Amino acid sequence: MSISRKIKASLSKSSMIRKMFEEGTAMKKKYGADKVYDFSLGNPNVEPPELFKKELINIAAENIPLKHGYAPNAGFPETRLAIAEKINKSYGLKLTADNVVMSCGAAGALNVIFKSLLDPGDEVIVPMPYFVEYPFYIDNYRGVVKFVKTNDDFSLNMEAIEEAINENTKAILINTPNNPTGKVYSEKNIIDLAELLNRKGAELLKSLYLISDEPYNEIVYDGVAVPGILKAYKNAIVAYSYSKTLSLPGERIGYIAVNPEIDNSADLLNAFIMCTRILGFVHAPALMQRVVARLQDARVDVSVYQKKRDLLCDGLARAGYKFIRPQGAFYLFAKSPIPEDVEFVKVLLKKNILAVPGSGFGGPGYFRIAYCVDDATIINSLPGFAEAIKEVS
Repeated sequence: MSISRKIKASLSKSSMIRKMFEEGTAMKKKYGADKVYDFSLGNPNVEPPELFKKELINIAAENIPLKHGYAPNAGFPETRLAIAEKINKSYGLKLTADNVVMSCGAAGALNVIFKSLLDPGDEVIVPMPYFVEYPFYIDNYRGVVKFVKTNDDFSLNMEAIEEAINENTKAILINTPNNPTGKVYSEKNIIDLAELLNRKGAELLKSLYLISDEPYNEIVYDGVAVPGILKAYKNAIVAYSYSKTLSLPGERIGYIAVNPEIDNSADLLNAFIMCTRILGFVHAPALMQRVVARLQDARVDVSVYQKKRDLLCDGLARAGYKFIRPQGAFYLFAKSPIPEDVEFVKVLLKKNILAVPGSGFGGPGYFRIAYCVDDATIINSLPGFAEAIKEVS
């Protein structure tokens, strides 16, 4: 066998999202892009803020020594300080630059975090539904995933989490706003989780880490606020990305931030820095670090995504679909009108609509729609959605 058995096995269960995206590419060639309604991939279609373009041009023109040379493994001190100050302003904390490590997006951040934390057999609790790559990230470092159910409204289920915690538990990984549901965990939900982790950590005489994956932190609607994870719990770690808030997914820029009082702080941050190097990232992209340092108060126009959400939700509700209206991110996790979500996605495919089965996210009986697409794609897809639900009813 030319590749490892482990990777061979992983390929057979790799991301349904990418499979649907590839299906969509083929269909667009066959039918024309305007006749295919591709909701498979969360690739932001909103342009970055004008300030990003301005600062990118400014930095490209500036005379900066070693502008394209190696950066410190942790990232430029001025960038880390700007991020720490933004977090402090938002949540009333006292982070310094030393509490921030720059990363290659949130995916890079999570891999660095798990590489730093996990010994073989350590368990990470993951509420369902979840982003499809999480199990692979954890397995990369021989960790064990412990899936737990959420409540009917996709909020965290404390009883399920408590039941999953044992002497092998190292961390719980949450994602808010959530992909695929668009759920934002409430402040009470987070406070209850922090109290549970404090209590169980004391019982087990160990640090239980709360890892929060937050690439959609500022993509929220209707006045909803994302609770400050770092403020709520001492042993909290945030993985952040500018992919969505600045529409820069291809630039692979983000950061890891920790509560200043986190247990084993010095060892942990040194581990993040070393793992950034030895995983092959070396450091986050240097040019993008310089740009985002100047953009801490910038973000895309979230009202554009809210309009898309409302167009889609209103249209699907008229057709008879059941769902919880997303509070953030740009995904709708709708109930499949038949129990077999994979089969229903195939029905949608016949209408040239590409969605992703909920089974791939640990949410069977649902399907995910990524509505970060042109308004015309949403509007023109609605007759097909209506026809599909009629066919299976």
